[in-house]
Amino acid sequence: MKKFFLCLFVISSFNVFSANRIKDIVSIKGVRENPLIGYGLVIGLKGTGDAGGEITNTSLKKMFQTLGLDPVSEVSSANVAAVIVTAKLPPFGRIGQKLDVTISSIGDASSLAGGTLLVTPLKGGDGNIYAVASGPLSIGGLDKGQKFATSGQIPSGATVEKEVNGDFSNKKSLRLSLNNPDFTTAARVVKTINENLGGKFASASDSTTIDLIIPPNYQRNVVNLVAIVENYRVNQDQVAKIVINEKTGTIVAGGEVTVKEVAISHQGLMLSINDNQAEGSSGALKMMKKKSTLNELVNALNAIGASTEDLISIFQTLKRNGALTAEIEFI
Repeated sequence: MKKFFLCLFVISSFNVFSANRIKDIVSIKGVRENPLIGYGLVIGLKGTGDAGGEITNTSLKKMFQTLGLDPVSEVSSANVAAVIVTAKLPPFGRIGQKLDVTISSIGDASSLAGGTLLVTPLKGGDGNIYAVASGPLSIGGLDKGQKFATSGQIPSGATVEKEVNGDFSNKKSLRLSLNNPDFTTAARVVKTINENLGGKFASASDSTTIDLIIPPNYQRNVVNLVAIVENYRVNQDQVAKIVINEKTGTIVAGGEVTVKEVAISHQGLMLSINDNQAEGSSGALKMMKKKSTLNELVNALNAIGASTEDLISIFQTLKRNGALTAEIEFI
């Protein structure tokens, strides 16, 4: 546990002082994936389908009517399953482009293995059809045919039929959004862009939003501008935070996490930090002599065999006492 936790802490601390590309810390308004969804039928199952049900039976009847048949009653079959089909339309997706699709059973089918998805229209949030999916399913990661057999994928199983409108090359301005809102980072991004472009083209309206006016020499050449700007490097600031997953016993700390002067005693574990180093002990309760980093505290506690549960309890108590300068988040 000692080496595992310290490794996570070092990685988090490293990120604070390394420069990130702007493309890795921001997203551009209008440049995003769009979720698509549709309802379809998977056929060709070996008796592992829905075996009835109003939705599946009605869908089968309507399908036969579309093919020119007119069944008197609803059709029932254990070789058919009703499914939800999902995909993601990439930014600037073009007609004819192939998309991967995911198929999930919505009835009581026990397995979709060996099935084939019938032609299924995929709609966007506006209700329009943007792609059409079909083809044989791939059920991966099975454990003797039982694990997650009610979902599968079709690589390149959908074809884009409609494009999302957008004239990116003629934009007069761009809006950048920080993936992790922070005033310091936003100010650094603005400063970096303006210094490199040689003018006041970028401005921040809050901790998330940065507006960029297209310079005159990049008019109708926005793609080239974005390619240049997204490779500028910025030191991304980081909030002092400790993230704890009690289920797995994982603790990740990052940012300027420090511990103020405080006395610590937990289930026989004592702590003393002098002017040179942090030391754990099992003797009497001692007072911390100076402001210390979390790394020093963890080293001392790990040295005397503190468990993950001990660390979690100590961090929570330090936070409540006001001695720990960091947010604590449980996931």
